[in-house]
Amino acid sequence: MTTADTAPTPALRPYRVPADGLYEGPRILRRTPDGRPGRPYELFETVPLGATLGAEVRGLDLSRPLSAVLRAELNRALLEWKVLFFREQHLTSAAQRRFAAHWGELETNPLLARGDAKEVVRFDKAAGGAPTFENVWHADVTFRARPAMGAVLQLREVPEAGGDTLWADMAAAYDNLPPEIRTRIDGARAVHDYLPGFARFCPPEQLAPFQAEFPPVEHPVVRRHPETGRRTLFVNASFTTRITGLPEAESDHLLGLLCRQAHVPEFQVRWRWRAGDVAFWDNRATQHYAAFDYVSRRRVAERVAIAGDRPH
Repeated sequence: MTTADTAPTPALRPYRVPADGLYEGPRILRRTPDGRPGRPYELFETVPLGATLGAEVRGLDLSRPLSAVLRAELNRALLEWKVLFFREQHLTSAAQRRFAAHWGELETNPLLARGDAKEVVRFDKAAGGAPTFENVWHADVTFRARPAMGAVLQLREVPEAGGDTLWADMAAAYDNLPPEIRTRIDGARAVHDYLPGFARFCPPEQLAPFQAEFPPVEHPVVRRHPETGRRTLFVNASFTTRITGLPEAESDHLLGLLCRQAHVPEFQVRWRWRAGDVAFWDNRATQHYAAFDYVSRRRVAERVAIAGDRPH
C-alpha cells in the first residue's frame, strides 16, 4: 500500500515552447484608446518616460493613506500610462501591501510564496546566482483562470550597474500587427500553462504537485481591457503554449510572431532602479522583462500582486 510519505512524484505533463518569429511594420503609437492625451492630474505630477507607456509620478508619499480621490486619480494615471514609477519610497512590506490593496484582493502564488507574508514575493538574487525570472518577456500568472490585475514592485537593494526592468505596451503591440493578422487572431483563443515558465529554474519534483491546482487554461489571444475597452495582445513567451485549433507548426509560427511584438523598442519603457523605488503596472495591458546583467552584484526586490478578472 502506498502512503503519503512514499507516494511517487507524478510525472510532468508534456509541454513545448513555441518557435520565434517577428513582423516588422509601421509604428502606430497611441497611449490612450482614442489617441488623445489624458486630462492633467491635480494631486501629483507625471513625467512621461515612453511614447505610449511609463510615467514617473512625483509629489506623493505612498506610505500615507490614500483618499478615494487620490486613488481614483492614480487609477486614471495607471490606465493612461500602464506603468507608474515612484522614486525612493522605502515602503515597509506592510505599507506596500496596503497600497496595493486599494486596487483589490492581494494574490498569493504557492509556486513562489515564502515565509509568513504570503502576498509578498521576495526576489533575492545573490552575486553570481543563476537566472530565474529574468531574460524573458511575460505577463504575470496568465496560467491562472484569473490572471493578476497588476503588481507593485519595490527594489530593496540595487546593483551599482544593471538590473533594469523593461515594460512593453501590448495594446501598441496589437495596433501594429498587420490587418490580416489582427483579423486572424480576433476571437482566437490560446492555452496558457505554468510549466514552460517555471521549468527553467524549478526541478520537476517541485513543479509536479501543482498540476492539479494549475491545469492549463484558455484565454483570448486578444483581450478587451475591462476598464478602457482597448484591444490588447494577451499571449506571452513564458506561459502561452499554443493557439487553440491550429496545427502545431502553424500555431508555433503565429505565436512566435505575436510574442516577439513585445521586443519592439518603440513599445517599451525602461526603468533604472534606485533603492526604495516602486513600480506599479497594469498586468492586463503590459509585459515586463528583468534584465539579468548584474552577475557580480546583488539585487533584492519585493512584489505584491493584485488579483484580477477572467479575460474576455
